[in-house]
Amino acid sequence: MNRLFLAFLMLIVLSACQKQKYDVIIRGGTVYDGSGKPGVITDVGINADTVAFMGDLSKAVGEKEIDAKGLAVSPGFINMLSWAVESLIIDGKSQADIRQGVTLEVFGEGSSMGPMSDQMKADAKADMKRNPDWQYDLDWTTLGEYLESMERRGIAPNIASFVGATTARVHVLGYENRLPNAEEMERMKALVRAAMEEGALGVGSSLIYAPANYSSTEELIELCKVAGEYGGMYITHMRSEGNGIFGAVDETIRIAREAKLPAEIYHLKMAGNDNWWKLDSVLSKIDAANKEGLKITADMYTYPAGATGLDASMPPWVQEGGIKVWIERLQDPKIRKKALEEMRKPSDKWENLLLMAGSPDRVLLLGFANDSLKQFTGKTLAEVAMIYGKSPEETAMDLVIADSTRVGTAYFMMSEENIKRQLVLPYLSFGSDAESPATEGVFLKSSTHPRAYGNFARVLGKYVRDEKVITMEEAIRKLTLLPASNLKIQKRGSLQVGYYADLAIFDPAKIQDHATFENPHQYSTGMVHVFVNGTQVLAEGEHTGATPGRVVRGPGWKGK
Repeated sequence: MNRLFLAFLMLIVLSACQKQKYDVIIRGGTVYDGSGKPGVITDVGINADTVAFMGDLSKAVGEKEIDAKGLAVSPGFINMLSWAVESLIIDGKSQADIRQGVTLEVFGEGSSMGPMSDQMKADAKADMKRNPDWQYDLDWTTLGEYLESMERRGIAPNIASFVGATTARVHVLGYENRLPNAEEMERMKALVRAAMEEGALGVGSSLIYAPANYSSTEELIELCKVAGEYGGMYITHMRSEGNGIFGAVDETIRIAREAKLPAEIYHLKMAGNDNWWKLDSVLSKIDAANKEGLKITADMYTYPAGATGLDASMPPWVQEGGIKVWIERLQDPKIRKKALEEMRKPSDKWENLLLMAGSPDRVLLLGFANDSLKQFTGKTLAEVAMIYGKSPEETAMDLVIADSTRVGTAYFMMSEENIKRQLVLPYLSFGSDAESPATEGVFLKSSTHPRAYGNFARVLGKYVRDEKVITMEEAIRKLTLLPASNLKIQKRGSLQVGYYADLAIFDPAKIQDHATFENPHQYSTGMVHVFVNGTQVLAEGEHTGATPGRVVRGPGWKGK
């Protein structure tokens, strides 16, 4: 009996001496779990792709250990509006966003990378010929196939997507400005249904642009009813963000109500000086809808300028039929004269960002495909108009004709005061509305909006630390758990045991954006370590080259 008792004691002692082992231990950081609660100093243990333990790990060992004392440890950030759909094909490392802590890129503002018809594929290949710097193998047809293709190629962040309402429309109707008939509507709904079963998050629209703005409210409701059946949501670049914003918000709320699904407003803004005062009324409409029992949320980028193309300065009718027909119309003297007249007159029928900017010297040209035009990158429309010796409106037309693209453009039209007021809204999250580039290679051949490099760091540096507009814990909630909850994404957006190990570890005293409109190709700093699915993609502020990103699917996914 004594020998058995001694053996039992020895087993207890040996067991106590054996230290628990983890793949990664992050020690002593201030952990923000994403809930909005203040951070607590503790340890985090990771095994494989999962957070395995949170608490005191002083008696445990990690194959890799990170000293996070003085650093914030957060769930990885979610980019609610990403245009990294092609930049990740060119460079899967996603340098600009990974260096800000973004671990999930969400695509699908109006157009998505599938489903594609044969004609849509041909159009995409023609676009690549016009812009040879951005050529790639188009090896997919459906949205699900695109997402899986990206995962196979190797990408650093996770990716997810809405299915574009515009994509479904072009698939069935081409670029025609008309309503679908009953049979065509059913085909569009079938495309949405298939995309939802492939993992789409819902339906996205971009109603300021042709051909998206050919869609009726009723058409959008029918598409959204399908998404709602699968638990998806509606997300929209509204029909107006300026003169007609009240009607646009009402339309968004109506779609949510009649289709019976949540809705989110992309990059909430009051565009144009004459519209800045409208913020209170817009927020009152959203509050009333939420009190009614609907769920209306929003996201934003943290800059006073938006970026799109010169198409946003021209009437939609002149763009009907796509880029080739659009250019032909701009070269017809009678059509050109009519379009010029409409470009110079305020209208509630379409969103004229040139007028909303207030002046052509507040319109910055960002990107050209034609090498001969790249000399104008970073110049204002006013400067190029002086060089051409023409009006700003005519110059915009000539640039589209010469470049055979919509020409990437930034319009300065928002209020800093409104940005700060929106930051504190409890239902507001963040999106860059940009690609995720790198400070090298093909990306340097064109300019970009600084939000591509700085949107998320800017929240934490400028608005949390420097100006104290919002607390750290609330900013992190808006960057993580809030968007994950809105998207109904499982096991992401929060730091807790059993969740995927997507982590952003940064220095609150040093996190900072550096990109400017004059010199946008500058990485943010202060993000120290980033993990995606338990794999370290940023170490001591430098990319590791790892590409562990996965497809993140919505609630309707019918896969395994």
